[in-house]
Amino acid sequence: MAVFVMQSLGCEVAALNTVQFSNHTGYRQFKGSKTSAKEISDIYEGLKENFLDDFDVMLSGYIPGAEAVKAVGKIAEDLRLLDPVMGDEGKLYVNEDVVPAYKGLLRMADMILPNQFEAELLSGVKVDSIDALRSVIMILHAKYHIPHIVVTSLSLPGNPGTLAVVGSTTRSDGSPRLFKVDIPTIDCFFSGTGDMFAALTVVRFREAAATGGLCGTKAWVSGDEVEAVRLPLAKAVERVLASMHAVLVKTKEARDKQLSGIEGVLAGKSKKVQHLRTTKATEVQLVRNLQALREPKAEFFAQVLEG
Repeated sequence: MAVFVMQSLGCEVAALNTVQFSNHTGYRQFKGSKTSAKEISDIYEGLKENFLDDFDVMLSGYIPGAEAVKAVGKIAEDLRLLDPVMGDEGKLYVNEDVVPAYKGLLRMADMILPNQFEAELLSGVKVDSIDALRSVIMILHAKYHIPHIVVTSLSLPGNPGTLAVVGSTTRSDGSPRLFKVDIPTIDCFFSGTGDMFAALTVVRFREAAATGGLCGTKAWVSGDEVEAVRLPLAKAVERVLASMHAVLVKTKEARDKQLSGIEGVLAGKSKKVQHLRTTKATEVQLVRNLQALREPKAEFFAQVLEG
């Protein structure tokens, strides 16, 4: 998904697949294989030997094993942005040894994009309040010296029917500039939204950094005079969420229409078959909604979250 999103927005992408699966793991069954750590290293070396490594950014994704994470970490020494894909909703979907492996890479990252569960794993702090969330972001900034942090899929107290995305770019003294963007929840379970968010963020943050004249600045960090809601990261997240919400609303509409036509058939099937058919119907409708990716309508806006 990430490759398609980035290419659709005009990026030249070299995709290094860490798995070769028949389908995403949300189906709960799949066929295929994992790319070994050696193969990951060999493929990147091949790119370098042929002068095909002139990239601006590396975006990591689903990496199921610790050795493979370390191999990706070697690449990250050259190109750095990290999406620590480990799990969601309280459950890991990678091996447990991946968590410390990811922690070992954090100091190399210019930006991380964890969801709420992943942020808790990386910081060791349970996010059960706004204050706890502030602590998580401040810990990640201070301990790992990560300039840009975006925490997604946040269910915060006092906001029923709403998900929040909270981000921050550090000042020169290491203090956070916290902002929050709220979006309405959609009553549907989607797979792959983390990949979509990460890919869109790479593109939109790169654009916003260029607009702000930051491409020659280390890690594209804005000067201290730039307030939280004016940060390139905040502007990027606003556009990312506008695209995602539009695509996912259309996806749910297509899913509901498809499932309504087979309700009678599914009623007599096993829970496994029902899950597989429902998951197929909920595949994110990217190709049919390219306009929403390329030209999102401004709907959601950043607010300052005092730190």
